Amino acid sequence: MAALLTNLRNAVITGVVLAALLVVLYAVWGGGFGQVYWMFFFRWLHVLAGVMWIGLLWYFNFVQIPTMPSIPDDQKPAIGKHIAPKALWWFRWGAMATIVTGLILATLNGYILNALTLGLAEGFVRNHVLIGIGMWLGAIMWFNVWFIIWPNQIKALNIDNKHPDLAADAKAASAKKAMLFSRTNTVLSIPMLFCMVAAQNL
Repeated sequence: MAALLTNLRNAVITGVVLAALLVVLYAVWGGGFGQVYWMFFFRWLHVLAGVMWIGLLWYFNFVQIPTMPSIPDDQKPAIGKHIAPKALWWFRWGAMATIVTGLILATLNGYILNALTLGLAEGFVRNHVLIGIGMWLGAIMWFNVWFIIWPNQIKALNIDNKHPDLAADAKAASAKKAMLFSRTNTVLSIPMLFCMVAAQNL
């Protein structure tokens, strides 16, 4: 058991194998692999990706950013050079996977046009409007991650040594901009999640 749990890759593979066994049980119990299954499958992927994305967003905003001022200056480079770049990699690809699987899911469920137009295309359906608001909030958050937060973090942390000669005040400005848009995403994540859950349950 220790060999599975001490290695992240092995632990993730174990989780995937357990999920695959559940799919086998589903099939044994007479479940089919038609439209309903694929809607479920992409919802599951959407939730997995969303947990990765929003979990890291909240880690940055609830843990890393508030803790940084209390970390001694000689220890901060460990976070900036090792932890933050890796977390940012999972963060931005979690965002990408969330939006892609969400669009696939909306297409499979047949409400993508009505959701994206907030009910203007096919008439007001409360659940579609709610999911549409959530989708637009998620799209804004995704845009912030890929086109504002990530480019500014590359500068602030000199990721992959792309900005070795950037002045300290420019790095600070980039770090502040990334933080403000990350904080914006934290604000938007609350109504976004409300809409996503409300669309399924209200």
